[in-house]
Amino acid sequence: MPGNERASSAAGLSVPAALATGEIEVLGALPESSNAALLVRCATPDDSVLAVYKPMRGEAPLWDFPDGTLHRREVAAFELARALGWPRVPPTVLREGPFGPGSVQLFISFDPSEHFFTLEVEHAETFRRVAMFDLAVNNADRKGGHCLLDEQREIWVIDHGVCFAVEPKLRTVIWTFVDEPLPVDAAEDLARVRTELGRGDGVAATLGALLAPDEVDATAVRIDRLLAEGRFPEPEPGVRPFPWPPI
Repeated sequence: MPGNERASSAAGLSVPAALATGEIEVLGALPESSNAALLVRCATPDDSVLAVYKPMRGEAPLWDFPDGTLHRREVAAFELARALGWPRVPPTVLREGPFGPGSVQLFISFDPSEHFFTLEVEHAETFRRVAMFDLAVNNADRKGGHCLLDEQREIWVIDHGVCFAVEPKLRTVIWTFVDEPLPVDAAEDLARVRTELGRGDGVAATLGALLAPDEVDATAVRIDRLLAEGRFPEPEPGVRPFPWPPI
């Protein structure tokens, strides 16, 4: 049910103390990443967690995103998801690591045989919210493989380094819900967050410390547009709507 969906998602978005403050030990590099992505252990005297550390210095330059900002966008995506209560973006913090500042994201143990295309029917309600989130953050790279199934059969979404651009850049495999009405409770969550953005407090202040002012303003505009339409939109004209590769 939609209410349970919201509670279940919100329950997974608290930041473990070890992730936020634990000593970072590099265990190795994660393969098939276009930017540096390192598997690390974050440990305090009381606890330890595995995480993915993406240092700023390992980011490949992109013509359409400012240099050295991708790790901050990863953190901003988590903070917006936490404010909404969905979708499940792994807890992500901005930290000084062994190779300088970067994002540190809780590692999710997942089934590598599963992805959006194998999960979309069973988890349609979750993916409606993922689609709304991607519209709000202007996700330029929602591949099917960025949707993970954990051991409790919960969906997590990762890789948000190319979000929050001002210009329309949405590229996603999730076009299943075009012209459907938005889920009412999820739209209410968006409206609540939009109010915070308008006041300049709460998540607005958090995003303002991670993104450029015009990027925060553009997020508010995208939410306004989505709520005004009340439905899942078609792709923007003149913008390539799908990422490559799709998985």
